[in-house]
Amino acid sequence: MSAADQGVSRRSWLARFWAFVVELWDVLRRPSSVFGLGVLVFAGFVAGVVFWGGFNTALELTNTEKFCTSCHEMRDNVFAELKTTIHFSNRSGVRATCPDCHVPHDWTDKIARKMQASKEVWGHLFGRINTREKFVDHRLELALHEWARLKANDSLECRNCHSAESMDITRQSPRAATAHQRFLFTNEKTCIDCHKGIAHHLPDMRGVPGWQ
Repeated sequence: MSAADQGVSRRSWLARFWAFVVELWDVLRRPSSVFGLGVLVFAGFVAGVVFWGGFNTALELTNTEKFCTSCHEMRDNVFAELKTTIHFSNRSGVRATCPDCHVPHDWTDKIARKMQASKEVWGHLFGRINTREKFVDHRLELALHEWARLKANDSLECRNCHSAESMDITRQSPRAATAHQRFLFTNEKTCIDCHKGIAHHLPDMRGVPGWQ
């Protein structure tokens, strides 16, 4: 096929597509001659409820620890580490799950985080950290991304459970009480500045600013 024939074929395809769009729009904006307005409004309402219910159900299913640990990258690495910390097992029986710390609770922020997490699904499909060696090699990069996110939102997920206003520093160690009074209560620093590695092992911290 010559270049001229290809050009004609392309224009013909675009013309047919545009005609279809115009016809579809004409159908959508034309009043129905079969169904009454009340029926259409009710049907639209029901369809909206079904869609919204299905969407939120799917959203909540992907916001569980079971879903988070369904891939071996998480189950065999960070989740295994979490099991050894006080966030997983403690005297009070209160356990933080993956979404508690890594997914914002506010709906709009949660949606934004889910969209961002699509990159992680892509990485899983293409085996970016599908072995322990790959995970260790990328560990600092992954940790820096999460620390930056928590720093930017003032450790929002931490504060969902830990409130500075309800802290009784008299029951803390002298070192912790001093640090909280000097840095946390004055808003000079946020939780993640001092509590890196609170639920997972730290990567090689050489070269990380502010880390000694």
